[in-house]
Amino acid sequence: MKIFSALFQLFEKLSYHRFATPIMCINSFIESIFWPVPADVMLIPMCVYQRNKALYYALLTVISSVLGAVIGYYLGYYLYDPYISNFIKFMHYQKSMSVATEYLVTYGILFVFVGAFTPIPYKVIAITAGVCAADRVMQSGSSGALGIVPFILVSFVGRGLRFFLEAIVILIGGPKMEGVIRKYIDLIGWICVALICLFVAYKILI
Repeated sequence: MKIFSALFQLFEKLSYHRFATPIMCINSFIESIFWPVPADVMLIPMCVYQRNKALYYALLTVISSVLGAVIGYYLGYYLYDPYISNFIKFMHYQKSMSVATEYLVTYGILFVFVGAFTPIPYKVIAITAGVCAADRVMQSGSSGALGIVPFILVSFVGRGLRFFLEAIVILIGGPKMEGVIRKYIDLIGWICVALICLFVAYKILI
């Protein structure tokens, strides 16, 4: 199934739209809260077809994504039960959130960085980080390393490494990169999906 090719073509067309940059920022912002389409899906075509602005687009994507993650964090912190919990059930994110909670409790802010850099749905990590921070405040009076300031700083580092790396690779690769992306976009997409599924399955089964 060439789902990712179709998405790539859709966002390729959007990259030529006069409102392409705002659309990219909005997609990056809401993806960190609830939207299922990753920010990369629009960032990559934007960088491919306007390579001279690749780093600029990466910066906007990082800022938009982190701002969205902050909203997700506070939704988890203040409104998780019952409002956000119902949304989590509706989106079938319960297992992902359970895994994220376990890792946040075990590894703390380090897992936020891992989630910011890898294909793990960052919306789940942002909301779960807020929930865990609220729990820690209730238990000990302090959110510790899962406070909003460490969360923002680590998010900027993780998201920055991910999106700037993509932009730099496209910038260096030049026109040849377009052909490579077109040829392997579905393979790359399904590999990312498989890695996420394996990660979640591993934590559920062990």
